[in-house]
Amino acid sequence: MHFVFADGKLVVPVGIPEENLSTALNKVPLSVFTDLQDQVVSFTSNQGGEYKFLDVHISEIDEEQWSLVGVRDLLNQLPQVLFAPIAQAWQYARFLKTHRYCGQCGLQMQRVTWEMATHCHNCHHRCYPRVSPCTIVSIKKGEQILLAKGVRHLSSGMFSTLAGFVESAESLEEATHREVFEEVGIKIKNLRYFGSQPWPFPHSLMCGFIADYDSGEINIDTREIAEAHWYDIDNLPLIPPSISIAGKLISATIEEIRQSQ
Repeated sequence: MHFVFADGKLVVPVGIPEENLSTALNKVPLSVFTDLQDQVVSFTSNQGGEYKFLDVHISEIDEEQWSLVGVRDLLNQLPQVLFAPIAQAWQYARFLKTHRYCGQCGLQMQRVTWEMATHCHNCHHRCYPRVSPCTIVSIKKGEQILLAKGVRHLSSGMFSTLAGFVESAESLEEATHREVFEEVGIKIKNLRYFGSQPWPFPHSLMCGFIADYDSGEINIDTREIAEAHWYDIDNLPLIPPSISIAGKLISATIEEIRQSQ
């Protein structure tokens, strides 16, 4: 299977209903972009499948035949088995687009053919796709769970768990405690690892934890958080889909609370 991207979005045939999107991806022929065949990139997905992708300019898309779909919009439209290689290809395309020139000497980089990397033949500086570790944590207090709405989710109304990037020289545990205190002003305890998930927005590795409330009152950082509250598990607001680690963390926390009742 292959994927075509333009302007950071996935190219699909016009007029395809959401429920048929999986099938539609097979109907985007690379032959349409005959002048760009030398730019096709092959890769093996993390699940073992063989794929190809092409990253074209928006001006090369015939709007009467093709439309663009945001990769984030695919979360609720595709199964994980198909979303994962699309997300991987999208991150590779982004990497190649942003590493055309050497950050050390400024000359043009060349794509390495046997691994996903770019190499400068002048100073021998080599770059690999960026992976940014993030911590994400679900917090419970008695029979309630803490959920917050980020300033970026004002329009969607979605509430989720707290998350943030790990800083230099910081452990995952230190980052989790820091992010929670910075974003909502409380302290947590009994931090326990839940699992991880690659997240392509834009190049994160989400490291999930579940924690118990320790002390403090909610005092949000208004630069990142619009509102945060303790919710009864039987009266939750709109939450992330189960395909995301945030959704999985919330489900696992709810199950812990139910088992303790």
